[in-house]
Amino acid sequence: MALELDKYQDILDELGEHAGEVLRASWGEAARVFSPRGLERYYLQGATGLKSLGRGTDLVVSFIQNAPAVARELGEDAVADLLAAAIKMYSKTSAAVIASIFSTSPVAAARLGDPELFRGYLHLLDMLLAQAPRGVRPMLDQLGTLLAQLTLGGLRRWALWGAQAHKTNFDGQLKYFSLDSPESIGVLQRERKGTLFIDVQRRIGMYLRALWGRDFFLRPTSGDFEQREGYRPYIDGYIIHLPDAYDDFVPDPAADEAEQVAGIALYRASAAHAACHQVYTTRQFDSTGLSSLQKVLMGLIEDARVEALALAKFPGLRQTWLPLHTATPQSGDGAAALMARLARALLDDTYQDTHAWVALGCRLFRARCTESEPGVWVREAGIELADVLLASGANYSHTNDVIDIVYRDDNRYMWEFEDILEAGQVIAGVTTQQIRKYVSVMEMINTLDVPGAGDDANEIWVLNSEFFRDEESASINQQEGREPPPDPYHYAEWDYQMQLDRPDWCTVLEKRPKTGEVELIDEIVVKHKPLVARLKHLIEAMQPQGVQRLRKQEDGDEIDLNAAVRAMIDIRLGEQPDPRIMMRSVRKVRDLSVLLLIDLSESTNDSVLGSDSTVLQLAREATVLLADALDKIGDPFALHGFDSNGRHDVEYFRFKDFDDDFNDKAKSRLAGMSGQLSTRMGAAMRHAGSLLKRQPSNKKLLLVITDGEPADNDVRDPQYLRFDAKKAVEELTRDGIATYCLSLDPRADGYVSRIFGARNYMVVDHVERLPEKLPLLYMGLTR
Repeated sequence: MALELDKYQDILDELGEHAGEVLRASWGEAARVFSPRGLERYYLQGATGLKSLGRGTDLVVSFIQNAPAVARELGEDAVADLLAAAIKMYSKTSAAVIASIFSTSPVAAARLGDPELFRGYLHLLDMLLAQAPRGVRPMLDQLGTLLAQLTLGGLRRWALWGAQAHKTNFDGQLKYFSLDSPESIGVLQRERKGTLFIDVQRRIGMYLRALWGRDFFLRPTSGDFEQREGYRPYIDGYIIHLPDAYDDFVPDPAADEAEQVAGIALYRASAAHAACHQVYTTRQFDSTGLSSLQKVLMGLIEDARVEALALAKFPGLRQTWLPLHTATPQSGDGAAALMARLARALLDDTYQDTHAWVALGCRLFRARCTESEPGVWVREAGIELADVLLASGANYSHTNDVIDIVYRDDNRYMWEFEDILEAGQVIAGVTTQQIRKYVSVMEMINTLDVPGAGDDANEIWVLNSEFFRDEESASINQQEGREPPPDPYHYAEWDYQMQLDRPDWCTVLEKRPKTGEVELIDEIVVKHKPLVARLKHLIEAMQPQGVQRLRKQEDGDEIDLNAAVRAMIDIRLGEQPDPRIMMRSVRKVRDLSVLLLIDLSESTNDSVLGSDSTVLQLAREATVLLADALDKIGDPFALHGFDSNGRHDVEYFRFKDFDDDFNDKAKSRLAGMSGQLSTRMGAAMRHAGSLLKRQPSNKKLLLVITDGEPADNDVRDPQYLRFDAKKAVEELTRDGIATYCLSLDPRADGYVSRIFGARNYMVVDHVERLPEKLPLLYMGLTR
């Protein structure tokens, strides 16, 4: 199915002008995260379904803007759950509350991190609308603060406590859910967890990848709706499920804080153990005819086996797991206590336990743990240990006698391994996208079944090298399939009224620049030949001077003979000699990277007063002359441009990157640049800064050329984007990036100085002099 929005003109007409504009702005990101089926079934039909409810446009706009973020975090099925919940709730509350549910759903999706937990969150909202309808809106306003400290279970207990306590007191209900009452803060503090999974998920994933050199899929799970203890970790469908929060582990209530195990360490231990199963458990164990005790003991032996294999490669893991084994000979002789003692004895070589059953388990394990077929000997060892345990008079209950080792999973993976493999389960939440596979010529000839794949193909085969048909400017690779949607980059935006960042508020999309005629660029150099000749002398003065010799150094590379002779003379005369008798050779280099960021808004198409040229043409001429000078000086430089169509679509064009040569390819891109749309400067500067930060240079400079103040079509307050751009400049300065603005607006002094600083801008009153001013300005800044 093609992804062009124009094919759905009937839906645009049905949504209305405002919602249709928002849909166009959000379409690029939606096309990237939804499958073609999801785009039509969930996104477009969901928007039209909400429109048909007759509850206003804000509801529809909120869904259109925020559904792609939910799909990006949890998959498109989560959007279907969100729609179903909204339709279920719309008769219980106002359209403003449902719009608020949509606008906060990306926060809930990002903080919960699992589709099942997201469904639990939607169920909680539905329950609150029945018990405390006035509290839902203020709770949604504080959702980011709440989910930064609470698990889903903690949020549920906090919300239901407030609903029950203020069932008939509506003012108290409003204060409680707005976090504006002491009891609300008190319950929140009581329900807080030590370490939330969503805050450490990335670090744990990197930790596992550093150990085994592969990716592991991690998901949170919650079992603490009514109790504060979460589910045990488990593996299901190749996904490691960990509790959504861990408190610090206290081995002994009487121990001091130094002996406590932090929540992040508990996550490392749990994730590493589960990963051991995925790496070393390669066959399914047979559970036929086994009792529950026999299966538990086989799981205990298998836990010890995979940990022993991991410890052979990574001995340091022992210090991760060992503090979580608290069993001692004084723990008791019950079935659960004995199994915990055996688990510790199999991991800790220094642990001494004289119980006969524990000693038997150690002998069975160490005698056969090196055998290549664990399915046989683990089964036999588990059966023998179970028989001896029952013969000793110990009673076992499957529900009550649970081994208390907090980091170990429930071992379902060892009994379901081949079932998962045969079913070929995929990771939930991963959307299907078109894959471009690069193959050799022979693979293309011998294997390809369908030449000329279309937009609906799941996999596109293209050649490793470009291949052109006769009289065609585009290669076959470029003609196959659709151009992949650009990767979105999300940046915060500063709200000066709230004095807070709006997280992930703007979306920057890197678009492929159009190309033009290279001859246009060559003509610019010819046109400004006198200026190029004047710049030649300045360029030669700025080029590195090679190696310079510094004399009179106390430490250096070689002895300065003249200075050494003078020092010896002073010594013979009984005078104090000058100790600076060394020379040092210093290589003079220019350690500077510069990025020129060009405003490509619609206003650059306006003609300059008293000239036949447009602002864009003069900006292009200035860029070409500066690039030509930088290319001769040798400074690394990049040429980028930007425009915007609302916060969801800040277009970013890379005409030349730092590693590229200033050749015909870069020149053709400069020749093809055009002016359109608006100027959301802050987001573009943040993206440019993220690219500039990667440069190894000591000094970094961001040069901005603009013909007007920051503005966009979805912002009415003229001060809003000015303050955001000022905040972006401050952030770049903290990162060691200097910023300078060359403004072509004669009235810019009033705002550009507040954005960039009093000494970090220049207003070019006569725009026609821009090609002359820019290269000279750069050389003055970087001397």
